[in-house]
Amino acid sequence: MLDLVAAFIALTTLLTYVNYRFIRLPPTIGVMATALVFSLIAQALSQLGYPLIELEVQEMIRRIDFSDVLMTWFLPALLFAGALHVDLRDLSSYKWPIGLLATVGVLIATTVIGVLSYSIFALFGWHVDFLYCLLFGALISPTDPIAVLGILKSSGAPKPLATTIVGESLFNDGTAVVVFTILLGILQLGTTPTLGSVSWLFVHEAVGGLLFGAALGYGVFLMIRSIDQYQVEVMLTLALVFGGAALAARLHVSGPIAMVVAGLIIGNLGRNHAMSDESRRYVDGFWELIDEILNALLFALIGLELLLLPFSWLHIVAAFVLGGAVLVARWLTVAPAILLIRRHPSGRRQVPVGTIRILAWGGLRGGVSVALALSLPLGEQRDLLLSLTYIVVLTSILLQGLSIGPLVRYLYRDAPH
Repeated sequence: MLDLVAAFIALTTLLTYVNYRFIRLPPTIGVMATALVFSLIAQALSQLGYPLIELEVQEMIRRIDFSDVLMTWFLPALLFAGALHVDLRDLSSYKWPIGLLATVGVLIATTVIGVLSYSIFALFGWHVDFLYCLLFGALISPTDPIAVLGILKSSGAPKPLATTIVGESLFNDGTAVVVFTILLGILQLGTTPTLGSVSWLFVHEAVGGLLFGAALGYGVFLMIRSIDQYQVEVMLTLALVFGGAALAARLHVSGPIAMVVAGLIIGNLGRNHAMSDESRRYVDGFWELIDEILNALLFALIGLELLLLPFSWLHIVAAFVLGGAVLVARWLTVAPAILLIRRHPSGRRQVPVGTIRILAWGGLRGGVSVALALSLPLGEQRDLLLSLTYIVVLTSILLQGLSIGPLVRYLYRDAPH
């Protein structure tokens, strides 16, 4: 196992260096693009009679359980690190649009994408059960907080827009995972549950995760406040993330939501009322480093997954059509939130109509979608959805990710920040 970890870290470090030294794309996008090019080169060499590199990397990636690694290790840490630097006062100012996008928005997107994808699959001659279409809608609905946070750092987005995008992207992962889990349970049981049982399961997972994260975050806050030793304080946050995520799974509550809430508490209450200047510096530095390392590993893994998935030109064409359906669904979910923001006086001044375009185009898909697709039951429908999900995620990160920054800067070039 250690040799696998060492090999993967070494390869990711090389890809990160190549991007930073020569390509200079935004870190997460650049690492994924570099890994993608590496995968294509390995495949080309294999076609020319030199299969060793492709076979070695395939074996390495095959031994990594992408779904388990992301959901158990990467996602809790990345969500906590992202929430750690979000101002709770800014978040509360736009709680209604954020809440709607992260809950009702996910449900609407899941339904719209499910209906549209069912028709698209039929158009391409594929028979996919409607429940699988809804599962595809759920797994492709969450926006990627990792890519979004990185882009907003350099795009100069106005505060209402940045707060809404960041807040939604942090919370909608948890909502989408809950919806996906419910739909997957229905598929595996083979029975249709009552509306009451589905509603209770949703509330138990989502609200339970929120309350569990609040209790966990406040408990660690009290422990940090009782000491002044930065090494122990860093260890407490580390234990909070991985121990808390494991316990959330045992309690059947949403681990992603719990980690976001805990991160907000430590990042606001803990930073302002429990940590010394030295502790703040070390805790922030530690989690910024963890964030950068895990980002690089995650996006390298996404790029290298190309070596394991079968594709055809029909898959690529269908994925682009599905990507359009995802954008349509995204567009239909953001308008109500913008209307709520614009009811606020400062929102009307700072957020022009073009914000709808930014929110729709800035809804990048990422690793969570691939991880959820990998957790589908084995079979032809799973293989099809996995390949299509992967292509949709790739095009979303590359096309939308590389263009959203310039679009934000263009639309808000004269806006106050």
